[in-house]
Amino acid sequence: MTRKSVRMMSASGILGYGFPEASLQAALALKPDMIGVDGGSSDPGPHYLGSGKTLNSRLAMKRDLGLLLRGAIANGIPMMVGTCGGAGGTPHLAACADIISEVAAEHGLHFKMALIEAEQEKGFLLEQLEAGRIKPLGNAPELRAADLEEAVRVVGMMGPEPYLEALRAGAQVILGGRGTDPAPWAALAMHHGLPPAPAWYAGKILECACNAAIPKKHDCLMVTVGEDYVETEPLNPELRCTPLSVAVQALHENASPIIRYEPGGVVDSSDCRIEALTDRRVRITGMRWTERPYTIKLEGARQAGYSAIAIAATRDPGLIGQLDSFMDFVRESTATKVKALGIAPEDYQLVLRLYGRDGVMGAWEPHPDEAPTEVSIIAEVVARTQDIANAALSLARVTLLHSDFPGRMCREGNMAFPFSPSDIERGAIYEFMLQHVIEIDDPLRMFPIRYEDV
Repeated sequence: MTRKSVRMMSASGILGYGFPEASLQAALALKPDMIGVDGGSSDPGPHYLGSGKTLNSRLAMKRDLGLLLRGAIANGIPMMVGTCGGAGGTPHLAACADIISEVAAEHGLHFKMALIEAEQEKGFLLEQLEAGRIKPLGNAPELRAADLEEAVRVVGMMGPEPYLEALRAGAQVILGGRGTDPAPWAALAMHHGLPPAPAWYAGKILECACNAAIPKKHDCLMVTVGEDYVETEPLNPELRCTPLSVAVQALHENASPIIRYEPGGVVDSSDCRIEALTDRRVRITGMRWTERPYTIKLEGARQAGYSAIAIAATRDPGLIGQLDSFMDFVRESTATKVKALGIAPEDYQLVLRLYGRDGVMGAWEPHPDEAPTEVSIIAEVVARTQDIANAALSLARVTLLHSDFPGRMCREGNMAFPFSPSDIERGAIYEFMLQHVIEIDDPLRMFPIRYEDV
């Protein structure tokens, strides 16, 4: 069905971040064509993709999903979630589906649900690599078959097409694995016959909800999409959209101020006009869409080892004045002690971060000569096994706490430890290992859809 305009709501920046219930009710009173929320991001790092754990707690996600689901069913409109569970792999999708089923059972709700998988089989990826269809992005190295074999989990970032397919099949609740953030909203607009340019632009504005409004908070945002425009307004009367706040969101997570690459094309906003309609409502016009060969970005994580950390702090000015030489001593002394345990140097790595001095900026710290009053030292060991990580960390911690330095007067410990136990096992840790795209002819090929009557 072709519509002249559609109205869509985004609940929050990420599922589980929360939103005021009053804002959702205000949105539903305006009769939107869809409500939804983005479920994840790669910003929190590779742990969630590698481990299969969700970014936010089940309790927080259930609260958000419960409100959205009940609102959608009561109003007969679709509800969509992108990048379920934080990373969008199979376990993350299953976690959100389980919550939906639980809420439905608790409230006697009935609906058709679509589950869109984004996790990729290694055999398929190896075939595509052999066929030369996987290419690096930017300065990423060429992908090797061995890299794919090492991956714990690989997901593809779906575009709007799987959501469109699920809408055509009559699904009212659509849960997606990893996808490009604007995809659910772009799909709904395209489902109603609106052009790709405003559909994609609207999705970009909606993906982080009230990040497009001021003051910044996690709250609900409403967007109206027409054939040649997008209008945006927050639901909370305490917030407002301005041309500047909307322009900032349009730049969000984008290398270019005017060009954004998506699966199958490019959103060009170089001729956009952003103007205030009221003191809290903004209209955007002039966006363009140019088709390109269809590509899907791949994200993958592999295990990097096992980690253990200890956190200590000092405000001894004598020690702070010679931290570099003291850290060198800690590294050398720890290495000697670890070697005595029969642990090879290549089996572990000790990392010392100095917060209060240059823990954030490292070598880029613009004021390296300013002496801090106190410094927190985070010692981390990454090792081949957890036992090695624990052993090496305990020796580093003892060396930090009970070692001399020139001018030292105290004969007890140098450091204050905020936690007991001081040594904290982090378990398996992961690293991203894919910055590549795959050329694909069928946008649905990598994202199988499963339907359930809930």
